[in-house]
Amino acid sequence: LWNGSFPFYPGTNAHFPFNTTQAVIVSIFLSMLATFTIILPGIRGRGRLFWFLRVVMGLFVGAVVLTIQFTGDWETGWVTANTSYKSFSHAVVNADIGLHIGLAGVNVTLVGNPVNQVNETINYNEHFAWSFDADYARSYGEGLEKGLPSPILYVAEKFTSQSPCGVHRQYRISSHYASLTLWMAFCTWLISILLFCMPILLYGGYMLLLTAALMLFSLLFFFTARNTVKCPIQFGPASLKTDYGGSFWLTLATGLLCLLLGLGIIILNSVQPEKLKLVFNLDKEKGEK
Repeated sequence: LWNGSFPFYPGTNAHFPFNTTQAVIVSIFLSMLATFTIILPGIRGRGRLFWFLRVVMGLFVGAVVLTIQFTGDWETGWVTANTSYKSFSHAVVNADIGLHIGLAGVNVTLVGNPVNQVNETINYNEHFAWSFDADYARSYGEGLEKGLPSPILYVAEKFTSQSPCGVHRQYRISSHYASLTLWMAFCTWLISILLFCMPILLYGGYMLLLTAALMLFSLLFFFTARNTVKCPIQFGPASLKTDYGGSFWLTLATGLLCLLLGLGIIILNSVQPEKLKLVFNLDKEKGEK
């Protein structure tokens, strides 16, 4: 990277699906985990293992809920095809064309096979945003002005508001609501951590259930956009098809984990409160039944 851009062609404003925001978030949570690991020897007895597991689970959930806001692989697809390279040119290249859909917009990648063809380095990655503070049509217009390769413009055009496909509004609204529910899930996760520290275990379990519900609702919002009628993205006989990406499945797994943990805490609080106190390193006088 040079100045936040890929130096493969002039005037680029590319965004790789794993951006620096994700790296910062992951680094912060890993630093917190390292700090807690350092003080782990100061925890006495068998409660040390339970304490460490609580820390790992808590940090993992928080990191996932915050990071997936900025990922670009909620829905992904790749195709290898022979395609025209640029407008007003008869040059045909063989390339891998990728589509990565996130909550903030779409990334379209174009990588040549081989990378060096027609006297150029074919390695593009363009981001077209549709968040509230972004204008997708403007991003697409800037791509036209820069003269981006035809495959990138062709894929990006499918998601414009003027496209006959009609998927722009559905994806944009669904992504906004999914993002909103995930921010709410992050808040409920923080509240659950505070309740467990107080300790008010029962209500902490309720907050974990609410966190799980919000994460699963975010998947439901994105699911509605994913299952709308789509225009085919054809490159000759080859078709670019997408499927749920890593962020979608990671959100699902984390939501189910929060659901199981929340239910486990609530059930233990009703059936075996003493064991629940043991898990949270509480004396018999502490904790809430």
